Amino acid sequence: MKKEIITNSSLSEIRIALLEDGTLVELYSEQPENERMVGDIYYGKVENVVEGIGAAFIDIGLGQNGFLPFAEIGKAYDVFSEKAKIFTTNKYDKKRNKNKEGIILRSGQEILVQVIKEPIGEKGTRLTSLVSLPGRFLVLVPHDHNVGVSRKIGNIRERNRLRRLARSIRPEGFGLIVRTMAVGKDIQTLRSDLDGLLKVWKQIEERVKKYPAPKLIHKDMEMASSIIRDLFSPDIDHLMVDNRKLHRKIKGYLRDVSPSLLSRLELYKEKIPIFDKYKIEDEIQKSLSRKIWLKGGGYIIFDQTEAMMVVDVNSGRSIGEKDHELHALKTDLEAACAIAHQLRLRDIGGIIVIDFIDLTTDKNRKKVVSTLKKELKKDRAAFDILPMSDFGLVEMTRERVRPSLLYRYSEPCPSCSGLGRIPAKNTIITKIERKIQLMKSRSGKRRFVLRVHPDMAAYLSDGIKSRIHRLMLKHFVKIEMISDRNMQNQDFSIE
Repeated sequence: MKKEIITNSSLSEIRIALLEDGTLVELYSEQPENERMVGDIYYGKVENVVEGIGAAFIDIGLGQNGFLPFAEIGKAYDVFSEKAKIFTTNKYDKKRNKNKEGIILRSGQEILVQVIKEPIGEKGTRLTSLVSLPGRFLVLVPHDHNVGVSRKIGNIRERNRLRRLARSIRPEGFGLIVRTMAVGKDIQTLRSDLDGLLKVWKQIEERVKKYPAPKLIHKDMEMASSIIRDLFSPDIDHLMVDNRKLHRKIKGYLRDVSPSLLSRLELYKEKIPIFDKYKIEDEIQKSLSRKIWLKGGGYIIFDQTEAMMVVDVNSGRSIGEKDHELHALKTDLEAACAIAHQLRLRDIGGIIVIDFIDLTTDKNRKKVVSTLKKELKKDRAAFDILPMSDFGLVEMTRERVRPSLLYRYSEPCPSCSGLGRIPAKNTIITKIERKIQLMKSRSGKRRFVLRVHPDMAAYLSDGIKSRIHRLMLKHFVKIEMISDRNMQNQDFSIE
């Protein structure tokens, strides 16, 4: 499989696309006024502790409090000064949804936390006190002693070799996790990465002692750098950048950490925009649409609600075998592959319910779920999936770290406030009639000025016996109608 990373830099944002065999599979974007927060470390202050939901709310200086579940409370950070001493806690008991020795956090207490999920809608940032610092080859875990190796490293011999190296260089009071990028690296390379992470941790300790809470203590790499750190591995064939400044920055970074990958970095110089050259813009527009057509003629509908993402599979205009079961299975299998790809591309997280076309045999249902699982394994995000129900529904969850593509590339409609629908014109006329009746009964006056959107004005005045005319005759009033383009379609005002 050919893998490429295509980077586009513009005045308003930086976009990074991951292609597999020329197909867009992941898209990352960052605007200057809305930088990514995952990985940032804050020195916060406990606002309140809520035992009922097993969490504390932490003021990190963003206006909206962060959410710290008890399960994310780590060991004591008593290495700091007396002012900065935070808390101690015992092992978390999942069954009781609290710490075994009770909740030790108190309102007003200062605590070091790290962002693990960005704010989405009305939900604030999700936090952890189990702070970690990712490098190119290692992850440094303060106040720990364990050594772990990435599960993606499948070779047992290489896993054992890396574990031995990590144990030999692990500093006292720290844990280490060996990343996938460390495959084949020697001890000098790992030690160099570790020294950089220890230097960053020392700076964090000094800043905690220096600043009062709430305060941003450590800002993780900007998106472009972090994506290169986390994604640009030896299995990436090509990294194309269309900005000279960013190209120089990435080149300098690779020269220090992975010189062998420098030959795969290239500066894009053609006049045609880079995302158009690689046909990425078309894929982005497709991924933002509600309906996705399948090659076989069926289609998929994606509907985002506050609680979950609902996906509906329809046969559409597909004409298949005479056997309905076989035709439904064929469409469902095609849809399963497309849904897994779209969930990854759209970066949809949380609860997802998929309504497949009904299948009568248990064997075929299992085949659809098995195909969906197989395709989802290509994704780096963790997922959990349940068997298909008798109604053809598949329930699953996908790890959510940042807002989905739809949230990042759109905003709620000012007309419908995100509902997706506006009142019908006849419903608006009923509201206008009721308002006029009410105003007439209270004031005794019979002359009114009605302001409406031009479309509504045209609808009210259409025909010989127009609706506005019938309204005046019915209630024996005089209505002067004014068309106002500044009004929303469903809005009106009466004076």
